[in-house]
Amino acid sequence: MPREIAFHGFYMPSIILMFLIAAGLAWALDRCIAGFDLYRFFWHPALLRLSLFVCLFGALALCIYR
Repeated sequence: MPREIAFHGFYMPSIILMFLIAAGLAWALDRCIAGFDLYRFFWHPALLRLSLFVCLFGALALCIYR
């Protein structure tokens, strides 16, 4: 995958695309965890949401920048 993406005449880093994909996946997983009421098993739900996003974003970014 190229490191830059042409979007309507200007180049943007592909990491922005990975950020949006990770945000969508994190949102979907958050809805699933909330739907099954699994947040009651975690000490700090907001910290879980943040760490879930960071892990997804890091994994997707490693696919490109490895």
